[in-house]
This record gives sequence, C-alpha cells and structure tokens, in this order.
Amino acid sequence: MSTPINPPRVTSEDPELLPAYISNGVIGMRVLTRPLTPGTTIISGLSGRDPMTQVESAARAPYPLAGDVQLNGVWMSQMPEAVRFRGQSYDFSCGELTTEFDVQRDGLTASVEVVTFCARHEPTIVAQQVTVRTSEPASVTLRATVTPDGVPGRWLRRETSTPGMPKPEVDGSLLWGTLGGLSEAGIAYVTDLLGVADAELIRQEWGEASPLVSDYRFRTRSQRPVRLRQLASLVPSAMHSQPDRQAVRLVARAREVGWDQVRADNRATWQELWKGRIRLAGAPPRWQELADAAFFYLNTSVNAGSPSSTSIFGLAQWHDYHYYYGHVMWDVDTFAVPPLVLLQPDAARALLEFRARTQDSAKRNARLHGRQGLQFPWEAGMGNGEETAPGNGKASWYEDHVSLDVAMAFATYARIRGDEGETRRMVWPILRGVADWIDSRATRTDRGAEILRSMGIAERMSPSNNEAFTNMSAAVVLSAAIGVGERLGEPVPARWRELAQSIVVPTAADGSHIVSYDGWQANHEKGATPTPLAALFPHGYDAGALEAPTLRRYLDLAAAYIGSPMLSALYGVWAAWAGDRDLSAALLEDGYGRFDHGRFHQTLETRPDYQPEQPKAGPFFANLGGFLQGLLLGLPGIQPSQDDPATWARRRVVLPAGWEAIEVDRLWVRGREMSLAAPHGAERARLEPIA
Repeated sequence: MSTPINPPRVTSEDPELLPAYISNGVIGMRVLTRPLTPGTTIISGLSGRDPMTQVESAARAPYPLAGDVQLNGVWMSQMPEAVRFRGQSYDFSCGELTTEFDVQRDGLTASVEVVTFCARHEPTIVAQQVTVRTSEPASVTLRATVTPDGVPGRWLRRETSTPGMPKPEVDGSLLWGTLGGLSEAGIAYVTDLLGVADAELIRQEWGEASPLVSDYRFRTRSQRPVRLRQLASLVPSAMHSQPDRQAVRLVARAREVGWDQVRADNRATWQELWKGRIRLAGAPPRWQELADAAFFYLNTSVNAGSPSSTSIFGLAQWHDYHYYYGHVMWDVDTFAVPPLVLLQPDAARALLEFRARTQDSAKRNARLHGRQGLQFPWEAGMGNGEETAPGNGKASWYEDHVSLDVAMAFATYARIRGDEGETRRMVWPILRGVADWIDSRATRTDRGAEILRSMGIAERMSPSNNEAFTNMSAAVVLSAAIGVGERLGEPVPARWRELAQSIVVPTAADGSHIVSYDGWQANHEKGATPTPLAALFPHGYDAGALEAPTLRRYLDLAAAYIGSPMLSALYGVWAAWAGDRDLSAALLEDGYGRFDHGRFHQTLETRPDYQPEQPKAGPFFANLGGFLQGLLLGLPGIQPSQDDPATWARRRVVLPAGWEAIEVDRLWVRGREMSLAAPHGAERARLEPIA
C-alpha cells in the first residue's frame, strides 16, 4: 500500500514542457530528454549575484553528469538528427529517471538507456548509468563530462591528479566560483566501464578552463550491453571551506561503496519515506496520482543535510522562470513545513534551522525599519538570510506577515515534535522575537491594537489598515508565544496578553463576517483574495461564530480568484469546512487538479488558463504543499497543539464528494510513529500510535 503511482511515461520531446526534475534536497537537477546534454544544476546554499538585478540569488553549478556517444568516429552531439527519442520514465518509488533513445548512422543503431538519480542517503552524490547496445559490431567511445558551459561564474581550480597521492583518486575535480564571488562549489567525479575488458580510458586535457572529460574507447559486439557508470559529489562552500577537496573524499568513498550499493541504499531510503504515503480511499485514481506526485516532489526537495532552506520551486530552477531567484520566502514556512514535520521531521528541522541561524539578520532588519524583535525579510538570501528583494523591493515595505508565517512554522514544529529541549533552544527565541516585533509594529488606538499600512497575501498597489491575514496571524502567534513561554517557565510580558486580546480583526459594517481589511469591498483590486480564510486554515485562527459566514462570503467569490498561486489549493478544505462536499470536489479540481503539468505531474505556479502569458513554472511548493497540508490536517480536521495528540482532531470529517477516507500508515508525532484514519462522516479523525 506504500507504493506510489508513477506518472505516465513521456514519449514526446515537446520543448514547451518542463524538463524532468530530480533532487535529493541538497542537489537539484533538470535532466533533458537527451540526458547527456547539460541541463541545470542547483546546490542548496550556493548563491551568486544575479546578473540583471545584482541581488543575491541561487547560482547554477556546473552540470556533473553530461556526456556523449561516438559511433564509428562521429559524436552524437554532432548529428542530433540521428537521435530518435523513445521515452522517459520516472520511478517515484525511488527517484530514478530512465531515458531511452536510439542513435542511427549508416545502418548502425545504438540503443541507449540512461538511468539518473540523486542519492538521498548520501546527499552530495548524484549517479548515472549509460547502457549502450549496438545492432552490429562498432567502434564506440562513451564520454563522461563535468561541464560549466553556459554557467555564470569562473574556474578557481581544476585538477585531474590528487595532490599528495601517487595516483589520481578520482577522474577529476573542480572548484567553481559563482558570479560576484558570493560562494563556491566543489565537484569531483569517478567513472567505471562494465562489459568490455580492453577499453582505453583517456582523460582529456584541453586546458585549465575546459570541462572535465573521461573517454572510454572500445569495440562493441552485437547487442551486448556496455555500461558507463558515473558518480559525482557536489559540495557547496556553505558546507565546507575547501569544497572540492571534500567532494573528492565523498565521491571516492561512494566509489568504494559501489554504484550498485549506492543505488540500493537510495531505494531503501525512499522505501522508508513512502511509509508516509497518503491514501485517498474512494477518490478517482487521478487524485491518488496527484497526491503521490505532491508527496514525491516535496520530499525529494528537502533533506536533513541541507545547509539552507528550499525555495518556492525547490531546487528546480529553469531558464524562463528565475524571477524568485531561489530566495527563501514565506510560502515554504507556511505551506511546506507543516506536512514535512509529519512526514520527514529532520528535513523540516533543517529548513527551520536556516531561519534560526539567520535570526541576527532578522533582528537587524527590524532595526532598519525602526522596530524591535525579529522582522524576517520578504525575500531572504541563501547565505545569511538578509533581505534580497530586487529593485526597490516594494513588497518588503508592507508584507509584514512573513515574520508571522515564520513564527507559525516554528510553533507548529514544536507542537508536533514535542521536544522540550528543541523548543527551548530553537523555537522559543523565534517566538519571543516575533512577539516583540508585533508589539513594536502595532499601534494602540481606541479600537484596540491596530496594524496600519500593511499588505497581506494579495499584493495590491497600496497597503491597507488592519489586513485580516496579518492581524489574525499576529493573534495566533502571540497566543503560541505565551503558551510556549509559560510551559518553559520563561518570563512572558503582560503586554503580550493585552495585545493578543485587543488586536483588531476587520469585519463587515454589520459585523456579520470577517473582511480582508478596513473598508474592504469585493470589487476592490484583488478583492476576492480569501485572506481571512488563510488565517482560519492553515494558521488556525479561532473565529468562533464568524467562521461559517466568513467561509461562505469568500467561497462565493472563488471564481474571481481561483487559478492564482498559493491559496487556490486550499479551497477544497474551506468548502469541506462549510459542509459542501460537491463544492469541495469542484474547487479542489479548479484550485489544484487543473494546475497539473503535462510532464511528470509538475504542479504549476499559476493555472495555465488563468494567466496564459505566465511561463509554465513548477513544481510550485505553495500549491503542492497546501494540497498536502489539506490532506493531512485540513480535511481530517486536525489542529496540532501543545495538548495530547489524541485531542488534535477538532471537527467532523467532511471529504470531497466521492472520497471515502484519507489514510496514512505512518506519521511522525512527538517522536513516535502514528497512523491517521479520517473516514468521511466520522465525528473525529483518528490519530493513533502504531502498536
């Protein structure tokens, strides 16, 4: 039951479709349908200067698994018309991508299969196996290449020997400096050839600034397979001061372990992760496919060994959607961290450690704005977490909710993990700092505590007073900070309690429901954005009697918003909370199903028909993280708290029309393995320890 449904095999080389994305949470790669042609490589924590905006951004690294095939003296790259693509398959159960193609020349056919993956258990290691069969005996050369071609930056060191050793320990290594000199990457690789006893190995030396190249020359026998195996280690300077030297050590160890064992260990690690598979009983099979894809892309893009948080596209940048620059943004804290705490808690901790490690930058950022405590930046750089929004950074002027989103991620982590030592060391300083920031940000008036001139999730032209998502989230964060402080025996300022009780939540003139900000009207710019609903879920604001009418008001406006990024994925939950199963199913389709991309289920940022001029960008973590959070917490009606997990189920289970149950065999709660069963119509979902 823990085996996922793999996406359909791809048989088209349509250039408009996003290339396959593979990752282990430290390394992310775009692999083309011609996989020996360099795609893109991103390493967690590797940053450089964006050439257009000059701000810190995620930097591409040299491509570690490039190559070529020569048939009877002519290279495949010199005769692209001779290549016939047969198909590409993605095995979500283990993260392996398999590509098959033929190369035909003068009656000779070489059938090629390429298996590529990033090793989860060895987070700096990527692996590839190229298998070639020829239709008749032929002279063949298989080439393995590590190439920086087209990558902004510069060579700092290139070696095919190993200093101090009598013979090379690896095929080669390089030290790469990113544009602007903000960080460095070390790459080392090894190769091995199987199936031919007398192959000639040539390590090409074309100069100090040329790709690292290993050529194997041999003569094939008809239909007998020959396999070229490549292992590479990619290390960012964020993890080691001499990253190329460390890459040599790590890939040499991987070579000793052996390609087959690296593959087996990767598969075993994935098998363990898939124990958390979310099963949708009664739902159409397509929805199980989408749930498996969301589970896969989220979990493949994070790792306990990551030196940085992940971006809104994970480690999956592509040429036509670089506009978030790989920055760390609130979307990951709000949408990705909560499901990860349940599914892969050590990886969730790594994401939060980035925020904890860079809290001094948040403290300085608050001072720059004349405030106290911690003000986390709108777009945090991957190095030290400073504000890196391009241009005048207008969003950073008013998007105050980002600090609240970060604090909520820490609070959720503490509630689910339940580790008092971690809560004291890592969580409490963040909650205390953000509570102090709220105190300095709020203005006391006759109405209560107001947050003036702020911007919520809807990025409008002008700020508003008492934006609902911001104010409601501030109340939730203050409550969490008070609760954690009291449990730890830390001093809790009386002004926090007064502030939590007096924060202004904007309502309609007749007080019947919550509205997005003071003076809100549905026909305002982005007036349909359901910001009050996002405060209800996922942030857990208790609106009491105002919940139902607020849900109904914004559900009625869904058609004017759904198709936008982030909140669209949550409409199915909000409709279920309103008790409407048919509407839940319809909005889940419009708000998530129709975002599905045509190659390997890469959930897009924006629904294609909503903004057709937008590039097809994905996998987009706010959407797929929101979908997963809805499956694990929203639809089952589970709200983590400091109390016993047996009390976390807070409402009757209402699922989309046709769905019978949501079931998970293994979640991590308070350091224990627990199962989840949420059958439709149950008074409460069951979250129970596994015997």
